[in-house]
Amino acid sequence: MARLRIIAGRFGGRWISADVGSGTHPMGDRVRSAIFSMLESRGMLVGARVLDAFAGTGVLGLESLSRGATFVTFLERDRTAAKVIDVNITTLVVQNQTNLLRTDVRSWTKISENDKYNIIFADPPYHDPQFSTVSKLVKHLQPGGLLVLSYPERGTLPNLDGVVVVDNRIYGEAAIALFRLQDE
Repeated sequence: MARLRIIAGRFGGRWISADVGSGTHPMGDRVRSAIFSMLESRGMLVGARVLDAFAGTGVLGLESLSRGATFVTFLERDRTAAKVIDVNITTLVVQNQTNLLRTDVRSWTKISENDKYNIIFADPPYHDPQFSTVSKLVKHLQPGGLLVLSYPERGTLPNLDGVVVVDNRIYGEAAIALFRLQDE
């Protein structure tokens, strides 16, 4: 049984399921730790509304809740992965702080015009980074919000309209970019 560990916060050290199959690349502890260090240093997590797009196991959203986010919406189109997220939500007893939608990100952006988030995680499949879909997520950021994009280290950082890159780092085969929506 594949498992991932919540790194820190109220669920720190707890294990969650990662049995999502070979089509998903669960993010390792080192990269997640770096992302959350960047977010915490910017004071972004406590009280945040979070969107975990391309959610996979849901570990990014669940780590956010563990570290003080108030609500997470998970988007996952894969049936197996969505079941794993549901199990993980139940394991951590955070049903009242989450919304799991079994849909693809592109479809969701078309029907959720008014949903706004402080933090959006976009961790699309590395074989299909879907940057045109990721760019549609920008409209769902609160002013000053961050879009955290995971993409292949050998890939090119996309140019997303309406946001500026505030950090871009490489961790082995993964690259992480933080985009900030400018205050209106």
